[in-house]
Amino acid sequence: MPKFAANLSMMFQDLPFLDRFSAAASAGFKGVEFLFPYDHPAEEVAKAARDAGVEVALFNLPPGDWTKGERGFAAMPGRQNDFDEALNKAMFYAEALGCNRLHCMAGLVTENMDLAEARATYISNLTKAGDKLASSGRMALIEPINTRDVPGYFINYQQDAHDILSNVKRTNVKVQMDFYHVQIMEGDLAMRAQQYIGPNVGHIQIAGVPERHEPDIGEINYPYVFALLDKLGYDGWIGCEYRPEGDTLNGIRRWGAPYGLG
Repeated sequence: MPKFAANLSMMFQDLPFLDRFSAAASAGFKGVEFLFPYDHPAEEVAKAARDAGVEVALFNLPPGDWTKGERGFAAMPGRQNDFDEALNKAMFYAEALGCNRLHCMAGLVTENMDLAEARATYISNLTKAGDKLASSGRMALIEPINTRDVPGYFINYQQDAHDILSNVKRTNVKVQMDFYHVQIMEGDLAMRAQQYIGPNVGHIQIAGVPERHEPDIGEINYPYVFALLDKLGYDGWIGCEYRPEGDTLNGIRRWGAPYGLG
């Protein structure tokens, strides 16, 4: 049976962020994830999760100036100090929230960037992150992101990420496999799942394609995908990183009833 986490950055938008934890719990979710918690003190976010009785499954390192298009630093030469600061801040929040997965955003390819140097920077930063997180039993995640939503993102394909892992060589650095991005960039989801699901995949996310609405809207047959994940033995979280087409709870009731949601 799939284990779903509600993405609180996208779902329950009619509520203040800290109220979304209890809303997710009331809808049947045992876990939550979100992009960034940093607008709120760590202890307030932790209390919201604790009071709701939900596990914080995942959040991202600070990405830089999001409004100016920054999408992380991990693969950006010359931004190693920014990455270190972002990692330290995320680790502080992770400790308070009891969260074991931190997504290290790679960043965007910039004009005149030396891609070999960027790759080396990425590997070095991820190795460092893996070592720093190991003592607390936490993992660093990297995610291939589609070129339509985030043009210029450093990694776009599943094999890109797994090739990076083969160089990092840290068992707590894993891939965040988002089927929304996989479908847009590669398709053939069942074959991709069978090829990659295993010890190097630490988190899965879903959304409908192409509009990024509920998983029952669009071209992906998610009940088939969920059954396949069960067959493959994946027992981690599946993050619902979608933008509801309408009312969040009505959408959950529609697609999530077979899985005890809504």
